[in-house]
Amino acid sequence: MASQHQSELVQIYVEVDPGICGFPCTIVATGTDKTRVSVEITDSRCEHVQKMAGLLDKVTLRDIFTPIGENPIFKCAAQAGCHPSCIVPLATLKAVEAAMGMALPREVRITFKQIH
Repeated sequence: MASQHQSELVQIYVEVDPGICGFPCTIVATGTDKTRVSVEITDSRCEHVQKMAGLLDKVTLRDIFTPIGENPIFKCAAQAGCHPSCIVPLATLKAVEAAMGMALPREVRITFKQIH
């Protein structure tokens, strides 16, 4: 297995099915090193996610450790009017972490079970 050089692009593709809203999207996080990642959010018909995509360009290593209230991803989501339970900002953060080599690209799932 070849080692990663700074000139190699690391691209992580995430398909997000946000549930009942019915507005899936694709997130592409591209990094050239472990400190900076560019982010593209595409294929969403949600006006809020589209606006968030226009506000968010690059994410740094420092950004991923910034608390939620100050985190640039979540600040862009709030500024764009995303619903507080929208999964797209969190999926974006997970994609960025994977592109930086800070997390493995693994599926995340929320399962609702109705209990009577």
